[in-house]
Amino acid sequence: MNDCLVIIPTYNEIENVESIIRTVLSQHKFFHVLIIDDNSPDHTADKVIALQSEFSDRLFLEKRAKKSGLGTAYVHGFKWALENKYNYIFEMDADFSHNPTDLEKLYNACHLGDADLAIGSRYVTGVNVVNWPLSRVLLSYFASVYVRFITGMKIHDATAGFVCYKRQVLESINLDEIKFVGYAFQIEMKYRTFCKNFTISEVPIIFTDRTKGQSKMSNSIIVEAVFGVIALRLKRLVNTL
Repeated sequence: MNDCLVIIPTYNEIENVESIIRTVLSQHKFFHVLIIDDNSPDHTADKVIALQSEFSDRLFLEKRAKKSGLGTAYVHGFKWALENKYNYIFEMDADFSHNPTDLEKLYNACHLGDADLAIGSRYVTGVNVVNWPLSRVLLSYFASVYVRFITGMKIHDATAGFVCYKRQVLESINLDEIKFVGYAFQIEMKYRTFCKNFTISEVPIIFTDRTKGQSKMSNSIIVEAVFGVIALRLKRLVNTL
């Protein structure tokens, strides 16, 4: 069994899914890929199934009945990864906003460095974002400033969705208690990791906005993040996190 699994949630990613799978699987480091598809109407899952004949021992698919949110997709993938004995578990978007060549940097931060959670960070060395409108950059950047202020985490990119976990981190977290689905999910996972005193490192990356397909960002996801951070802090204060 390979020790590295890249989890990629998909919903209507037919334009990107084959390219992202082929690119991840062509990296020098040997990765496996798990696609979590939420029954995409554009038949993303069918494309993955077709590719499995070519990558039968490295490409896996979990197809869910309906669109249920990014957070629940990753929790589903985390449980699958732990059941299948992977040691390093990655989160990654399907749209090439995360560069597959950076996967090995995250792996090295955990495998060779002292990180238990390695974050592909857009902001640890400034603002490394390409093709986002200024309003989106400011929203994302100041969201992380807000998270640092509320939680006390010294993380520059708290909403980052490009990360590598050591399996011990995911084993220590009660995944059934994870409720948030968007930005707040990414924050919650980092905060729970922080509260358990694991080592978190940020690895600088360049984030490039998608060129194909549609963003899944919505106002409800932003609202969830704003109030979710306060809820997480309150749970920590009353010892219920």
